[in-house]
Amino acid sequence: MQPQVAIVTGTSSGFGRLISLTLAREGFLVFATMRELHGRNAPAARDLLRLAAGSQGELRVLELDVTSDRSVSHGVAEVLRQAGRIDVLVNNAGFGYGGITETFTIAQMQKIFDTNVFGVMRTIRAVLPQMHQQRSGLLIQISSGAGRVVLPGMGLYCASKFALEALTEAFHYDLAPSGIGSISIAPGAYPTGIAEKIGAGDDPERIAPYGAVREVPDRLLKQIAASQADPQEIADKVLEVVRTPARERALRYRLGSGAAGVETINEVCHEIQQKVLAAFGVAEETRFPGSPLPAP
Repeated sequence: MQPQVAIVTGTSSGFGRLISLTLAREGFLVFATMRELHGRNAPAARDLLRLAAGSQGELRVLELDVTSDRSVSHGVAEVLRQAGRIDVLVNNAGFGYGGITETFTIAQMQKIFDTNVFGVMRTIRAVLPQMHQQRSGLLIQISSGAGRVVLPGMGLYCASKFALEALTEAFHYDLAPSGIGSISIAPGAYPTGIAEKIGAGDDPERIAPYGAVREVPDRLLKQIAASQADPQEIADKVLEVVRTPARERALRYRLGSGAAGVETINEVCHEIQQKVLAAFGVAEETRFPGSPLPAP
């Protein structure tokens, strides 16, 4: 029996690294992708291969930059050349900014959306022709609780994750009748190192009119960095979701601390969305074959 084939983006560190190793150890053929594979990320790639050695499955490292159409197309084509199919895409690549929103430039906003939103759209569009051919597949977006609530001092990051949540849900409705899943996993605060890598605004002079609120971003980032939650929880949830029958999967999964009430927001939004679909008469057309229709 052929192993399931998974592509994971942003695997040089953090969640992507753990997800890749977890899937490989559980028998998957994993293509762990990252930028600058033969440059600054070469040590990370070697370490990933070393840790995956002896796994039940197999891990292969592949160059892929989600901000490049050419790189994404080439990377996905290489996966298909080597494996012949794609069962799971885990969109994990992403980054954040921290600071008073006005201090960020349009160029910075374009940059974060290019990775956190457009990058996801690139990879999804690249894998979907194969998934349509298979009539199966699963798209997993590693989102954030900051895609459902707004954290002061992380405005651009939240905006990108809100967009990612909408994109994920849109694909969920579009693809369900074809047997292809699109789901979101939203971590809370985890010590993955992302807080230490978050950049500030390129226009710091704009902060002059602000008072005490200018201290909020640093305070918030320090709290995120101090989290004691185990990032392996996210990798374990990815594995659990992949193994869950398609018609039994939820649209959204929330894990970890911080942003209390996200689960409540998800529940309320789900209820409203079902009413919207029913009101427009498209509930039947936007569900997995064989899954029950929601109660009226």
